[in-house]
Amino acid sequence: MSRVSERVNPRSQGIDAKTTAEVLEMINSEDSRVAGSVASRLAEAERAVELMVSTLRDGGRVFLVGAGTSGRLCVLEAAEIPPTYGLPSEKIQAVIAGGDEAVFKSVEAAEDKVDDAEEDLARLGLGGADLVVGVSASGSTPYVLGAVKYAGSLGARTVGVANNMDTPLSRLVDVAIEVVVGPEVVAGSTRMKAGTAQKMVLNMMTTASMVRLGLVHDGYMVGVQASNRKLVDRSIGMITEITGVDRAEAESLLDAAGGDVRVAILLATTDMTPDEAKASLEGWVSLREILERRGAKT
Repeated sequence: MSRVSERVNPRSQGIDAKTTAEVLEMINSEDSRVAGSVASRLAEAERAVELMVSTLRDGGRVFLVGAGTSGRLCVLEAAEIPPTYGLPSEKIQAVIAGGDEAVFKSVEAAEDKVDDAEEDLARLGLGGADLVVGVSASGSTPYVLGAVKYAGSLGARTVGVANNMDTPLSRLVDVAIEVVVGPEVVAGSTRMKAGTAQKMVLNMMTTASMVRLGLVHDGYMVGVQASNRKLVDRSIGMITEITGVDRAEAESLLDAAGGDVRVAILLATTDMTPDEAKASLEGWVSLREILERRGAKT
């Protein structure tokens, strides 16, 4: 029997005879089901976040592994972390079946190559202190299964994200997040609801982890790297909004802080020197913890 993610959706029967407006309504109606399915797996997502946080706190790395659409979502997720939160790119890495070529075009046979997963992760130096997050709509993608098996053999922790229940992937990992969104509007096109669910879960896991690691303060991305004009402006705006200083002073503080928003905020609200402020943030200490300890208000 095919898994639910591969079945024909009875609600899209006759879709080819519908008007464009009706097709769009059908797709939108199916998409609206995804958030509820993700919500039903928050407990498992919480466990996955705890693994990610502890891995990063202890100096390990996180590898997001997938094939096809799932792999491209992993690439997207990993690529956004350094500019948004200032985390070094090696800390959260994407591994996609077929390598860089598969990011831009289909390399479908790559997902069947179990041994390639071990080779790819070995080349990246995967070790027991790391975490592997395998993402597969079916929950049975050979490349992803190979990745988590290899990770387990090294003592690394593992998480699986799938869109079916009781999958081979789920049976291999420490934490299984099974978000069942049902058949797609186009049978088997799991880049649709299944892909949306995977994107939501990956977003939740990384964002919650960054919050827990002190790289977010009151909803502000205070770990941002001011690497272009837009991000410099955003950094200055955060400093003014959080501390109350004017734009000119915020710009001066950001410069004194070497572009680190958190350091700039500490310079504005405490009597710390830049070196003292930087040192106080080491070891994943949050900005809020430092401010509360020093009795500073923002």
